Amino acid sequence: MQYPAFFDDIPRLTVYDPLAGFLGSTLGGIIDYSYVDVVKLTGHSCPTVASAYWMTYLAIRCLYGSELPCRGGLRVEFSEPRTEGVTGVMANVVQMLTGAAGDDGFKGLSGIFYRNGLMNFEVGGTRKIRFQLRDNLRHVDVSVDMSRIPISRNLKTLMQKCLHSEATPSELSLFGDLWQERVKNLILKYGEDRDVFRIIEGR
Repeated sequence: MQYPAFFDDIPRLTVYDPLAGFLGSTLGGIIDYSYVDVVKLTGHSCPTVASAYWMTYLAIRCLYGSELPCRGGLRVEFSEPRTEGVTGVMANVVQMLTGAAGDDGFKGLSGIFYRNGLMNFEVGGTRKIRFQLRDNLRHVDVSVDMSRIPISRNLKTLMQKCLHSEATPSELSLFGDLWQERVKNLILKYGEDRDVFRIIEGR
């Protein structure tokens, strides 16, 4: 699969999944995720997909520090309904990386390894997404303000031309390049900017 080179520059997320280890799915239960993996999951790369990946990455880094994160060790809460806006798309990415699932998730084996009921929506007092450790209840709220990411003046015009089949092949190519440039800047240029990705630590 060919994709923009910067995808490989985005930091990867390595986790320990006790269920994967128990079932012999991966050696030692270690799973390594990349941005390419979430692009495969969603079928595309956009600021929403990228921000969901990066918000999860930042939250896990904040909560686990230098420790190996445990997939299935987090409870995740969204402030909005799953069906509102892009919340569902973001939830799919977060579920893949954390293992946290809604009522339709894996119910576990003999009371352990369960993932269902670990993701909830329309939770009051939450800023966008809350990631909470199940063992000690420490949490972080993470949100993103993409209005701070510059947009090419041509992007909106090109999008409309592409959507209405009025774009030339070169304009189609340019639109894709400009779109992915915004994704690239979101993570690789503004990923550590706390005015863009806001993290509030709880107890």
